[in-house]
Amino acid sequence: MELLKEIQVNKFGQNLVEINDLSNVFSLLTLNEKKEFLNDILFLIMQSKPKEEDIENAIKESNLKKTYTPCILIQKGVANHNLKKLLELPENEINKSFILLLHLFKISYSRRFEIEKNDENKWWYWDLSDDEKVKAIIENRGIL
Repeated sequence: MELLKEIQVNKFGQNLVEINDLSNVFSLLTLNEKKEFLNDILFLIMQSKPKEEDIENAIKESNLKKTYTPCILIQKGVANHNLKKLLELPENEINKSFILLLHLFKISYSRRFEIEKNDENKWWYWDLSDDEKVKAIIENRGIL
């Protein structure tokens, strides 16, 4: 995942970015780019160690109907092979998958953020509302 997108997703996890901001970026991508982005979000979700009980909350927070295909699929569990099935859905379901996965990420990320926020080796758990910290992340990755 591009660093700037990863920062935005992590900012979403910290309630610093609205889902509409991420959805607008997502909508401009090709289908293959959308699937790549979803795959990157899956990686971030697994890194955040989701729990089975996060699924119901993610569906509720996403405001998606439980009968939508992505919601039905995710109810089979947070195992990576279950979540990867969301990437195989047709394009009209991919946007729903994106919203659902972002909310699953946010729930599991929030829990990990409380535990890891003081770890100087994990920038993704730093306070991303601090522009100086964001700038340091970008500079250290050679973006600026």
